[in-house]
Amino acid sequence: MGHLVTVATCALRQFALDFENNTGRIIKSIKQAKELGAKVRVGPELEITGFGCGDHFLEQDLYLHCWEMLERILRDVTLHDILIDVGMPVQHRGVRYDCRLICLDGKVLLIRPKMWLANDGNYFEMRHFTPWLRPREYEMYHLPRRIQKLQGSTHVMFGEAVISTPDTCIGAETCEELFTPDAPHIHMALDGVEIFTNSSGSHFELRKLDRRLQLIQEATRKSGGCYLYANQHGCDGDRLYFDGCAMIIVNGEVVAQGRQFSLDDVEVVTATIDLEELRAYRAAASRGLQAAKSAAKYERIQTTFKLSLDEEDWALNRAPSLPMKPRIHQPEEEIALSTGCYLWDYLARSRQAGFLIPLSGGIDSCATTVMVFSMCRLVIEACKAGNEQVVEDVKRLAKYTDSIPKTAQDLCNQLFHTIYMGMSQQSSQETRERARVLSEAIGSYHVNLDIDEVYNAQRYLLVKSLNFNPKFKVEGGSYQENQTLQNIQARSRMVTAYEFAQSLPEARGRPGGGTLLVLGSANVGESLRGYLTKYDCSSADINPIGSIDKSDLKRFIAWAEKNFDLPCLHDFLTAVPTAELEPITESYIQSDEADMGMTYDELTTFGRLRKVHKLGPYGVFQRLSHEWGKDRVRAAGSNNNNNDLDGNNTPALEPRAIAEKVKRFFHYYAVNRHKMTTLTPSLHCNDYSTDDNRFDMRPFLYPPSFESWAFKKIDMEVERMEGRGR
Repeated sequence: MGHLVTVATCALRQFALDFENNTGRIIKSIKQAKELGAKVRVGPELEITGFGCGDHFLEQDLYLHCWEMLERILRDVTLHDILIDVGMPVQHRGVRYDCRLICLDGKVLLIRPKMWLANDGNYFEMRHFTPWLRPREYEMYHLPRRIQKLQGSTHVMFGEAVISTPDTCIGAETCEELFTPDAPHIHMALDGVEIFTNSSGSHFELRKLDRRLQLIQEATRKSGGCYLYANQHGCDGDRLYFDGCAMIIVNGEVVAQGRQFSLDDVEVVTATIDLEELRAYRAAASRGLQAAKSAAKYERIQTTFKLSLDEEDWALNRAPSLPMKPRIHQPEEEIALSTGCYLWDYLARSRQAGFLIPLSGGIDSCATTVMVFSMCRLVIEACKAGNEQVVEDVKRLAKYTDSIPKTAQDLCNQLFHTIYMGMSQQSSQETRERARVLSEAIGSYHVNLDIDEVYNAQRYLLVKSLNFNPKFKVEGGSYQENQTLQNIQARSRMVTAYEFAQSLPEARGRPGGGTLLVLGSANVGESLRGYLTKYDCSSADINPIGSIDKSDLKRFIAWAEKNFDLPCLHDFLTAVPTAELEPITESYIQSDEADMGMTYDELTTFGRLRKVHKLGPYGVFQRLSHEWGKDRVRAAGSNNNNNDLDGNNTPALEPRAIAEKVKRFFHYYAVNRHKMTTLTPSLHCNDYSTDDNRFDMRPFLYPPSFESWAFKKIDMEVERMEGRGR
């Protein structure tokens, strides 16, 4: 047995610019860590401000408030006797940095600026901060006067250094630095650092946790050591959900893991580690030679603070934490939990009266509806577990009764409103009934109405003003007439949804009235293709499914059918997706995939190739010529000729047919791109989201696709392929 040390990391449910409450959660986490015997505590990136402040990071007030909040932490003597790693932005010599402040017993030991900034996808850190570009160098930072009084000095070290205690050495890196090829922990490990802290603001994405976990484990699998990973939890005011999952890894093995999805404000994760075990793991000769040869030497800030005590090493009730199998949710569970947590954060923090959704009887609005039910289930579980903040929020929001709702259905009835807006000729009895049955199963307050009068009034404006009476396609009308009449219905539903969202709380007699948040239900494939009406029911306050594809939504509904005991969901899974904007006849029922000219699975393929693989029209055609070509290699032993090497069902087409699909997609993508500029904010769940605000920034006016050089290149390639085949 060697030297035993208890260390702590945490996940905090921070909120952008909520300085006092954020600081309160930080203090609570430090106290909990101390109660659990920890001597080191690390928190999320930028935890004092909250991660998602955006351009507020450019404001001078923000930096003042950060120091004011840090002063509260330093003055609190109950937070002494533990090494604290706190995140906040700092200005040094006129430059803004994303920093970690390592503190002990009311004093700052080191300000460690972030060296590698995330600047792609959802992140624009270089818009707000400058990276520290001088590895293993430091300067002296002139402390604010309020901190000088506590510090007993005017300056503190600012730069990349490490903390040395009598028993070990501790180094810090921040979020993105872990994922770089030449990560700081590599050099720190070779220079004898044994405990690494990583403070992150890492967002949720479907199927991402496994990749993140592998990278964190690799940080100490080769070099040895203990890695403390902290992350933010929840929605902090933007499109991202931060999925916590604070972890402690020892020599490449997970020994402690927090929850990925939670409504708790503070979650502290601790583990007891054996410092001698870290050293024994590093005993490989090759590692020793590299360490001896390394010129990367760090300035050590010496402290007399001990993380381990000799007398505790022999305490029989203490032992190193054992390795555990990491917990990773299935994608269907991730959807249920991430959307449920995000929606509750959004509702509780916006202080609105609840949600309203236009429930069409189709699978998209069904999925959003079930997500709200998932939220209600999580909230009831949190209330039963004694979550004080959630209980307080429920009392403030669920005002129709004096007592806290006992079941998810009871809560759903108070917070969630579903509205079916039908048309006498276009809407089927099946969709109307599916909407009613689902509402009844989850307990939502349901409204069933028809919008024929509103639609006819708008249509009559054209007749009266222009002497023009448009007809549907099935009535002999042109394409433009057909689109006009569909869009009148779609936009009427949007106006009606907001009308009812403002009126329902008052009409139901909710004490204090209030307004409902309107939820949208446009999936990522439809947005990508532009298969929606601008300013229709896709226009809402928030769209939980906006970056989730149809296949994942179907898997989620199938999962919820069993796990939420909602047998009525089966009918949604078997129904043909339809907008129901055209009249139903004996020979015609509108179909989404027929309208789009491509399947939802094909849209997913186009979306990933365009965004993730960074291919334009010609590159997509080249790629799909191999993947969708009729002569491609099939899966061995497969009876399905449409299976690829991974066993996935894909088309088997001639080059010209592939070219037509590619050109059709990019044509409609280009002509409908303007719709993305008004797209409802959606929870970010996928790596090919169409979010125009921050994730997928492209023009919204394109040259004619069929006159483009890329399309001409595709045509030339098709001719070449067909010529070679002859």
